[in-house]
Amino acid sequence: MSETVGGVLGVDTIARPDDFRVTRIRALRGPNFWRLAPVIACDVSLGTLDEMPSVDLPGFNERLIQLLPTLHEHECTRGAPGGFVQRLHEGTLLPHILEHIALELQILAGTDVSFGRVVASGDAGIWWVIVAYEEEAVGLRAVHEAVRIIRACMTGDEVDASRLISELQQLWQTVRLGPSTDAIVEEARRRGIPVRRLNSRSLVQLGLGRNLRRIQATMTDNTSAIAVEIAQNKDETKRVLHAIGLPVPVGDVARDVDEAVDVALEIGFPVILKPLDASHGRGISPRLDDESAVRAAWPVAREYADVVVVERFVDGTDHRVLVVNGKVAAVAERVPARVIGDGTRTIRELIEIENRDPRRGFGHTKSLTRLPLDDFTIAYLEERELSLESRPAAGDVVALRPTANLSTGGTSIDRTDEIHPDNATACEMAASAVGLDVAGIDVVTPDISLPFRDNGAVIIEVNAAPGIRMHTHPAEGQARNVAAPILDMLYPPGVDCTIPIIAITGTNGKTTTARLIAHLFRHTDRTVGLTTTDGVYLNNRLVMEGDMTGPFSANIILSNDTVDVAVLETARGGILRAGLGFDECDVGVVLNVSGDHLGLRGIHTLEQLAEVKGVIAAVVKRDGHAVLNADDPLVSAMRDRSPGDIVLFSVAAEGESEAVEEHVARNGIAARIEADTFVIRRGKLRIPIVSVREVPLMLGGAARFQRANVLAAIATAYVQGVRYDDIRAGLLSFFPSPSMTPGRLNLIRIRGARLLVDYAHNPAAVQGLMELVHELPARRRIGVLAAPGDRRDEDIRAVGRLAARLDHVIVKEDDDTRGRAPGATAELVIEGLRAGGLSVDRIEIVPSELDAVQRAVSLLEANDLAVVLADDVRGVLDKVRTLHDA
Repeated sequence: MSETVGGVLGVDTIARPDDFRVTRIRALRGPNFWRLAPVIACDVSLGTLDEMPSVDLPGFNERLIQLLPTLHEHECTRGAPGGFVQRLHEGTLLPHILEHIALELQILAGTDVSFGRVVASGDAGIWWVIVAYEEEAVGLRAVHEAVRIIRACMTGDEVDASRLISELQQLWQTVRLGPSTDAIVEEARRRGIPVRRLNSRSLVQLGLGRNLRRIQATMTDNTSAIAVEIAQNKDETKRVLHAIGLPVPVGDVARDVDEAVDVALEIGFPVILKPLDASHGRGISPRLDDESAVRAAWPVAREYADVVVVERFVDGTDHRVLVVNGKVAAVAERVPARVIGDGTRTIRELIEIENRDPRRGFGHTKSLTRLPLDDFTIAYLEERELSLESRPAAGDVVALRPTANLSTGGTSIDRTDEIHPDNATACEMAASAVGLDVAGIDVVTPDISLPFRDNGAVIIEVNAAPGIRMHTHPAEGQARNVAAPILDMLYPPGVDCTIPIIAITGTNGKTTTARLIAHLFRHTDRTVGLTTTDGVYLNNRLVMEGDMTGPFSANIILSNDTVDVAVLETARGGILRAGLGFDECDVGVVLNVSGDHLGLRGIHTLEQLAEVKGVIAAVVKRDGHAVLNADDPLVSAMRDRSPGDIVLFSVAAEGESEAVEEHVARNGIAARIEADTFVIRRGKLRIPIVSVREVPLMLGGAARFQRANVLAAIATAYVQGVRYDDIRAGLLSFFPSPSMTPGRLNLIRIRGARLLVDYAHNPAAVQGLMELVHELPARRRIGVLAAPGDRRDEDIRAVGRLAARLDHVIVKEDDDTRGRAPGATAELVIEGLRAGGLSVDRIEIVPSELDAVQRAVSLLEANDLAVVLADDVRGVLDKVRTLHDA
């Protein structure tokens, strides 16, 4: 064995650790090609390490297991703990190791993940590594740190695993939802309510479109701003409650320490000090029995507010009563952070022992928070002539905080079944008086089961956005699912939480079909949100221009509370790049799968492309519908992947599609053409919609490639309950004009001739378009052609070959050559034209798209037809208008 300079010691073949790189990483937040749930996807480049197993890296396995011994728990493909380590010692590749380390780091951070996958990308030396995540920031950091660990295990560099895990745990604590929001989100997901996180904290959208609601912790979009302002002002709250006869502590506000002493002397000792508008118990003093105690406590309270409340101290235990939508939902007794002496151990030791309780964690990571061991604890103990080194007697209770907040180590005891009915009514009155839909009523009482009036109980605060961890995870007593009444308030029985989502995918026809479906729904007087390759639309209003077929644009529509129906064109690129922008759809439409974008992003075959587009069929709701092209075997096969009801469409003549005949015979739904009429079939039921030739989009029947698009739109509208008359009216009023379908079959008259503008950009689309061009009557046919530069050479040549029957062709190039040298794409198109039989004298090159359009128009004579394969659709249409008006 020889040593390798700059490489791995002891390896004959030069293997350089720096060759192991993640070249691209992204978080796919919705259903995607690899999994119908969020994943981190990364492209891993291996270079000299390609095909090098772990056993050929001296010391690698030993160093890795020493760093992360919990990898022993991974079963891998062996189905038992230790399976992955066994694979390591047998020899496994680095991408597989990266997968397991990235998952284990997330698990050690505190998340619950298990899904991982490694796939050869099809490109030499590049692998795809896919791992699940719960928190995006944690998942991304885990992958990057896993790469660092692998390199360190190859080189022998030191890695502080403990520090790394601690940092990941802190990151998880920082970015995860708070406990109150998390409880509501969990309950929402159990109910099938869509959840969308709106920021890095706890702002969350529930539901979609017109039926969306927003929450932040237990504050809802119905929470009154005035009510929150009242609740934040403790003095104002007391005045509101006192005005309706509810018991509140005697007291007043003070702006300086002398005023505080005067108030205390007036109301009588003992007293407490509370900042006027602080929360979480910050700045609240313990019981103060004389003037000197008030003066000593003043600076702490004053630190949190300019105005301080001075109140008579009330004996009793602290209770939190949660009121949701005017009704008591739960009651908890709150116990301040404390330890109980055993006569032997110090307070410090008792705190450390208590903090070993697996239920306690940092912040809100677990059901209980660790007991505080800080300066405030020391100062609080000193006030009681104690220290951390004091040894309390057996059974002595030593409080560590004056208030019973869970965030400072307090605990809770469920008392929901014990509250006296009169007390429940009083708390409901308090929430109503302040005006909160969700309120936490703080009560001090010796016994919550006795009426307040009988034992001197008082309501000390009314809290907006109250925490609910004390109710969902009490230290003692029954856990209460208080998220349920909150969601019952937001979505009462019978109220929808979502809107119909129609997702359309396929190689060709997506935009036209999406626009047509949106048009049909607009005929039902509903507000339609539409995403297309042209932009995002609300009804007919363009709100954002550009190629909007991914999750970003879907979010624009689904987060708009005016939208009744979402119609989302969904392209291959978005699914691969970021996943879907929704978890489920009501109707998933798959039009076709043909050769386009092959060789990009690791998709090299039609079967792989079908897998990508099949994600739409896979996310159809169980009570939804997958609308599939029965004439395309790859699409038809998606029936097995969809949980929804299957609806087929076919342009085959009646009786010629075996799949449709069998489907209809089983009482299935299908859309097809019978006697030159678009019809819906449901078993023996036959519903004629409209004659093919009457539909403007069909151009009198000449646009044969539009038949499938129309059938898919009809089927979608039908299963969504659109009336037959509305479907017919919509079809008859939908024109392939620049305003309704820009760049899709726009036939424009100009100087006694016609010019056809279309976005066809792949062989299948160009073939259909050329069939139409030769169906339309014309004296001479002129083409303006180009193809996207990121397509395969054979696909670009095919565009030229399919257009070779034209009389004259002007070859242009797109402004964005997509990685090819200028002129290279045009040369491939010309090769295709020549191979198809078009002579050189009938081919010219005009690189600029707009110049090429102008050249074509200059050649037009009466009854000629020019066809433009447009890239910049709006630019071409604007140019044509200018030439038309000239």
